[in-house]
Formats: sequence, structure tokens, C-alpha cells
Amino acid sequence: MTRRHIHYEAAFEDYLRSRGIPYVAVDEHRRAIFAGDRVKSFDFLVYHPSGRKWIVDVKGRKFPYDTDGQKRYWENWIGRDDLAGLTHWEEAFGEGFAAMLVFAYHLQGPLDRPPTDYLHSFRDEWYAFMCISLAEYRRACRPRSPSWDTISMPTARFRALARPIQCA
Repeated sequence: MTRRHIHYEAAFEDYLRSRGIPYVAVDEHRRAIFAGDRVKSFDFLVYHPSGRKWIVDVKGRKFPYDTDGQKRYWENWIGRDDLAGLTHWEEAFGEGFAAMLVFAYHLQGPLDRPPTDYLHSFRDEWYAFMCISLAEYRRACRPRSPSWDTISMPTARFRALARPIQCA
């Protein structure tokens, strides 16, 4: 296993290893260059048991996310550079590869409503991995913060489209 300092990615890698799912971890410290432009790297190339090949970008989020005493569930925002980078990679790899966003939810405290029944334990913490294809996300996303250059999906739409990684 690659030494990862981001616990969300380390937890996802542990999930892949524990299930015997073949993958390649990507060195994110270097950006590739497409036509003179630097492109954000993805996190994993996953050879899914179904035969599909996924270009995965892991997005770590707390579940729920607590801000000023208010709990927010199903955070699914990404940066526009994430969208652009995955689009470039999907085009570069070509047919047979699909870009996927994997939201690694780090479960916070006792939950009365976890995001899924499929949970993964890593370093005495619990995670839920929800995935959505880049194509689905792109169709349903909208601007979230112009100053941060982020986009997100409405919660109800995200919940309807995202699937536990175990069911994808």
C-alpha cells in the first residue's frame, strides 16, 4: 500500500486491498501536461470486478459535517479543476475507461442514519464509499461557490444517483 497522508484516500486504498480489487495508485504530487496545460491528477486506476476500468478521484468528506452546531449531510462539492482533470483523463484513456468520483465519507460519531449499510473500518474509524460517474455528476451539478470555483449536486439528486461502491 502506498503511504498516503490523506486518511480518506488511505481508507479507500485499504478497502480495495481488503477486497482484492486490482488498482494502481497515482502520484498526485505531479500534474500531467496536456497541450501545454497542467491537469489535475486522479487518485486511482481501479480494475473493477465487473470488468470495468475506473479513473477514480477520491473526495473525502465528514458525515455529517458540523458547522456552527448545524449538521450537514451528503456534502458532494468538487472543484471545477476536478471536473476538468477527470474529463481530460477520461478522454486520454479512451473507450473502456470511465471517470468516477468516489466520496469517502468519514463517519462522525454515532449515526442514526449512515449513508449506506456498507461500511468499511480503517484505523478504528468508519467510512462509507459512495460513487457516481463523472457523466452523471456533470449532468446534475450546479455552481456552488464562484469565489472557491466549486460545484455540487442538489442533495436529493446526489442521493438518488450515487451508489455504494460495493453496489456499483
